[in-house]
Amino acid sequence: MGKSPISNNIRTLRFMHNEMTQQELAEKVGVTRQTVVAIEKAKYSPSLEVAFRIARVFNSSLEEVFSYSTSDEPAD
Repeated sequence: MGKSPISNNIRTLRFMHNEMTQQELAEKVGVTRQTVVAIEKAKYSPSLEVAFRIARVFNSSLEEVFSYSTSDEPAD
C-alpha cells in the first residue's frame, strides 16, 4: 500500500491557532485524539463530514486544509 494521495496542513493550522493540541481539535470535531493523529500523519482519510468539521474549526476551506494528488499529477 502506497502513500495516501490526500495530504493535509492540520499540524501547521493547529500551530497557527494558538498551538491547539490534537486533543483540543479532536474535542471540537467530535473524534478521538488517535483519529486526529492518524489523519495528520496521512495514515487515515477522514469522512467528508469530519473533513468539513476540521476545516470549520480553522475557519478555512477544505482546499486550505486538505489536498489531493494522483500518482500522475504533481503535488501542490
